[in-house]
Amino acid sequence: MAPMSETRPAAVSFRRALKASVPVFLGYVTIGTGFGLLAVNAGYPWYLALAMSLFVYAGAAQYIAVGLFAAGASLGEIALVTLIVNIRHAAYGLSLIGHFARAPRARPYLVFALTDETYALLTSVSEEDRADGRFMLFVSALDQSYWVAGTLLGAVAGSLIPFKLDGLEFALTALFIVLAIEQALRVRDSRPFLVAGVCTVAASALVGPRGSIVTAMVAAVALTALLEARRAER
Repeated sequence: MAPMSETRPAAVSFRRALKASVPVFLGYVTIGTGFGLLAVNAGYPWYLALAMSLFVYAGAAQYIAVGLFAAGASLGEIALVTLIVNIRHAAYGLSLIGHFARAPRARPYLVFALTDETYALLTSVSEEDRADGRFMLFVSALDQSYWVAGTLLGAVAGSLIPFKLDGLEFALTALFIVLAIEQALRVRDSRPFLVAGVCTVAASALVGPRGSIVTAMVAAVALTALLEARRAER
C-alpha cells in the first residue's frame, strides 16, 4: 500500500488546509462554545464536555446527547438515536473512500473525523488538494481542534458565569446553511441542491422528522444519479 502523498512539503499542505478551514473555524468555535455551555448548564462537569469533543466528536449528536442524558435515556436508546442521526456519514465515507486510500496511515483518523463540515470542505476543494494526504489530514485535525477549543471555552465559561441559552441549538443549523451556500457558489450547479431541498421537504412531510434525514438522502442521491445519467445520454 502506498504511503501518504508527499508531493508537497508539509508546510505548504498545512497553509492550504488552514486557509480552506477558516469558514469551519468561525462556525466550530462558536457552535463548540454553545455545546460546552449546554453541557455545563445541564449539570455535567466541564471535562466531560471536553472528553466528548475529543473522543466522540459528533457535532449534532453531541447536542442531542446532552438532552438524552438529561432525560435519563438508556444506552440502547442513545446508541440508536446516534446511529440514526449519523447514518448520513456512511454516504460521506463511501464518496471519499478512494481519496482516503491515498493516505493509508491517516485513514483511521480521517474516517473518525469526517463531519458534515469537513466533508463539505473536502468535496469542494480542487482534485489536487484531495490527492494530498497531508492536506486531508490537516483539514480534519484543524476542524476538530476548532470544535475542541470552542467546547473548552464554552464549558469553562459556563462553569464560571451563568448564561441564558434559549435558541442556542439553532447555531448548528445556521452553520449547515452557510456551508451549503458556500458549496453551491463553488460548484455553480444548482440542480443537486434543488433536488436535495425538494427531497428533504417531501421526506419531512411523508416520513416525519425521525426518518426524514435518511429518506431524503437516499432519495436525493438516487434522483441526482438518474438526472445525471439522462444528461449523459443526451
